[in-house]
Amino acid sequence: MTKKVAVIGAGVAGLASAIRLQHEGYEVELFEKEAIPGGKMNRIEKDGYTFDLGPSLVMMPEIYKEVFELAGRDPDDYIPMTRLDPMYSAFFGPDEKDRYDVSSDLVTLIASLENLSDEDAKGFLSYLQDIYGRFIVAKDHFLQRPFRSALDFYNPFMIKQALKLKTFDTASHSIGKFVKDKRMQQMLSFQTLYIGVSPNNGPSLYSIIPMIEFLYGVWFIKGGMYTMAKSMERLFLELGGKVNYNTPVERILIQDKKAYGIQLQNKKVLTDFVLCNADFPYAIKNLVQDKAAKGKYTDKKIDSMKYSCSCFILYLGMDRKYDQVEQLHNFVFTEDLDKNLEDIFDGKLLDKPSYYLYMASKMDQSMAPEGKEGLYLLVPVSDLSTADYEWNEETVQYYRSQVLNSLKTLKGFENVENEIVSETYMTPLDFEEKFNAYNGACFGLRPNLLQSNHFRPQAKAKNCENLYFAGSSTHPGAGVPIVLLSAKIAVEELLLDDRGVKA
Repeated sequence: MTKKVAVIGAGVAGLASAIRLQHEGYEVELFEKEAIPGGKMNRIEKDGYTFDLGPSLVMMPEIYKEVFELAGRDPDDYIPMTRLDPMYSAFFGPDEKDRYDVSSDLVTLIASLENLSDEDAKGFLSYLQDIYGRFIVAKDHFLQRPFRSALDFYNPFMIKQALKLKTFDTASHSIGKFVKDKRMQQMLSFQTLYIGVSPNNGPSLYSIIPMIEFLYGVWFIKGGMYTMAKSMERLFLELGGKVNYNTPVERILIQDKKAYGIQLQNKKVLTDFVLCNADFPYAIKNLVQDKAAKGKYTDKKIDSMKYSCSCFILYLGMDRKYDQVEQLHNFVFTEDLDKNLEDIFDGKLLDKPSYYLYMASKMDQSMAPEGKEGLYLLVPVSDLSTADYEWNEETVQYYRSQVLNSLKTLKGFENVENEIVSETYMTPLDFEEKFNAYNGACFGLRPNLLQSNHFRPQAKAKNCENLYFAGSSTHPGAGVPIVLLSAKIAVEELLLDDRGVKA
């Protein structure tokens, strides 16, 4: 008889897990509280403008493609991708000399780095060599494997591998050993914010993120990131899976430390396994109500854990194009980025914040009316447990004016405030309410040393059989490619328990 699996949440990891399990012959049913798939990989459609709600930048495309390839599909039929070059522009001021177009083409890149200094160009190559060696260790021994027990980590071989990662340094300090130019240091370290941690105190291993950009490129999926979510849903349905939208799960059914289904508002759904893609802190606190099954993750423990930063995002429909800025992805750095980063993780209201500008309509005109542009403006901000201010209309207007006042200093955007014809936004409160992101932390648990690898919540529940977790707060961490790996690990753990084999 075919075994049944309930998957809670149609986020990236939930969809990928459901596809993998359905492909393996299980009868899989997805339960999602929202009306559409994707979780934070969602979209906003308003007044003829289309915006990616959350993730926007495609790295490691082979991991995106893998979930389609395993089902015997051609990824190009589902997620047509274009490589971007330059990958993004970095702005350190209003003048043209303060703008750097960052290429992943080594010939172009080295020429632009040599314009800064030969010594730093040489240091950059040394950085690449160093971090690539650590990346191989992480990929082979940490990112793609679970830690079922302490002995999976605490053994001579794994400790030797862990030491090769040099995790005790910070990303900023590590890069500073190779590159002396402050702007280049910032261009090689700010990417740790992709996973919600500061480069000034995040483990140096996370400087693999810019390395991945330089060596593997940055890509764009036609239609934006939401195409990935819709395409995974399409594949899951093609494989015979079933999706239930507008169907919040109230709790996971557990008896004698074994999960046997889920409780909906008006009925129980009995299954052989439960795979939960709801944010782990929210899920263990609210959906796992059996105290013994929580194990060490008591409510007090969950509240005391460290959380990633959150985001304030403006989605602006504009009545014109902005041809002076050619790239989809643009990072506008404040004069004192270090102070910005410090304030985010100290809970302070940011003065002159750095921000990210994304214009998907540069690559796909269907995402805005003809001759118009959509602006996605993201400011990293404190999570709700850290912030020493309230999110209200005053705070929203404060950040809106801060960003627009900065944007006005860039060439072509001088009159930006008067060119807005459509507007909406997301705050940490929205991420908490809409996606059950605990404390509004967009990237889940902060990936500091004591919340990474074997210290991070694992795919297989420690104190409950037949229950598995996937998503950004579980091992191996946040970021779309890494979350896709968490789905792979969770399914492999389930298969190991059920059949004694890995996928």
